[in-house]
Amino acid sequence: MEAHEIAEHIHGEHLGHGARHAESAHEGLRKFTGIYLGIVAMLASLAALAGAHATKEMLNANIQASDTYAFYQAKYLRQIDYQIAADQLEILSAGENRLAPAATAQAAALIKRYRDTAAQYESDANSGTGKKELAAAAKVWERRRDHAAAQDPNFDFAEALFQIAIVLGSVSIVATSRALLVLSGCLTVGGVLLLLNGYLLLAPLELPLG
Repeated sequence: MEAHEIAEHIHGEHLGHGARHAESAHEGLRKFTGIYLGIVAMLASLAALAGAHATKEMLNANIQASDTYAFYQAKYLRQIDYQIAADQLEILSAGENRLAPAATAQAAALIKRYRDTAAQYESDANSGTGKKELAAAAKVWERRRDHAAAQDPNFDFAEALFQIAIVLGSVSIVATSRALLVLSGCLTVGGVLLLLNGYLLLAPLELPLG
């Protein structure tokens, strides 16, 4: 075998070894990306589930708060009615045309009952349906609604970042592009931070108003 033939043979083997090494590296990258995409898909599902729960909690709490305030308003109107009735009976009893003794006693009993009922409408710790208790319950529902409303955009944006990261990761497999995979990883990190912030609310997410 001539010297140039030996050189070509060695060069061909070197190129073949390099190609096999590159193919092995690409195969490793594809396997890693596949596992990575599975994890990101799981995180996207978690963000979607959390966002749906936050939306449901926000709507439910808002309905409960509205119903509680409506109950409070009904209690207030009933309370005013009893107070007016008691005042009218007191005026009638103290007027120039005084009632008969029996009627006066009956009026006094009604006045007391109306006053007691009005006081019970103001606060009723036993049933928890007094105005004071209803106002406190409505505030609790409002806080739950506001908490869920603060969580929801974090989960929505996290899901969006995870979805984009999945697309870029998938393209990186076809294009064998590490740059796209790195960009996908950056978006995934951003999505994880938003997902955590949705649960912990460490930093408020200010949304621009339209």
